[in-house]
Amino acid sequence: MDDTMENKETVMTENKKCFVLDMDLPSWEEYVKTKNFPKFRASQIYSWYSKGILDMERMSNIPKNIKNALKEDFICESMSIEKHLVSQIDGTQKFVFILHDGHCVETVLMRYKTGLSICISSQAGCKMGCRFCASAHAGFGRSLTRGEMLGQVLLAGNFAGERIHSVVVMGIGEPFDNYEELIGFLHLANDEKGLNLGARHITVSTCGLVPQMIQFSENDMQVNLSVSLHAPNDELRKSIMPIANRYSLRELLDACRTYEKNTNRRITFEYSLFDGVNDTPECARELCRVLHGIHCHINLIAANEFDGSPYRRSKPGAVRAFQDLLEKNGMTVTLRREMGTDIMAACGQLRRGMQEKKET
Repeated sequence: MDDTMENKETVMTENKKCFVLDMDLPSWEEYVKTKNFPKFRASQIYSWYSKGILDMERMSNIPKNIKNALKEDFICESMSIEKHLVSQIDGTQKFVFILHDGHCVETVLMRYKTGLSICISSQAGCKMGCRFCASAHAGFGRSLTRGEMLGQVLLAGNFAGERIHSVVVMGIGEPFDNYEELIGFLHLANDEKGLNLGARHITVSTCGLVPQMIQFSENDMQVNLSVSLHAPNDELRKSIMPIANRYSLRELLDACRTYEKNTNRRITFEYSLFDGVNDTPECARELCRVLHGIHCHINLIAANEFDGSPYRRSKPGAVRAFQDLLEKNGMTVTLRREMGTDIMAACGQLRRGMQEKKET
């Protein structure tokens, strides 16, 4: 039995039932075999679910006895859109999804010239405690399953009536804190018989879980890696991100070099700019020194504010000066476009969705 089925059995054992979107085609083939259903039923079932169709009434080619078995054996129609918000500034959409056990997560759909990009959550809440992030102030519920990550892509795409062009796992939660389900999601999303999303159109973000970064570099997938850095030295990083107390900047950057060596792919470093904290010329020069020799791209973010945040965003002049210094030192830099700030959908503004649910 392969690793995929072993993991499915673990999920089903621990949770009694597994979510239908957690299943890949081999898993459905194994399921119909155990039920003595015809083998071709597996591809029919998978075809519906890989399109994000959870309503069994729409499954016109699935007989009633199989539908009844699915209802009995799996968590089926259990993921839905609780709330949908649209930015009046740029059309960015935010979805609040409610899961079968009442947990909520937020997902953001953005339009670029290349098409629709979706930012999905990997956990209901986050344990990492980054001080600049609203998710850290909302508590932790649980990790999501691979199918719940996939469901955000499928259901939001169906709602928009348009295929999703790219996915970033940068929403609520630390993806590498949910490593096995993350990898399962990547395989489901990349499956040519399923969503069939190219690996190079998927980006995973981490605050710096070093062992998982190294493990990720050994996967034979062309998925992009983004690292939340936000400071050029340990002292400053520890004051912003508790993870820096567990893994030093040196350990983190060594893991980045390992990723680069193993994959031959460029890393993106996310760097949010906070007024008077990490946006000084000294910080910019130090950042150039510590990243020297790493094949990377720096994505600057004029930090987004939220109620209770201890930081304020950098002033426009400081942002421009910081970017200019990096570019003069030969770094490849972009300034992230602000999207969805009026609906709290920008980077660092997502919560667990419970607040929005209560307000509805």
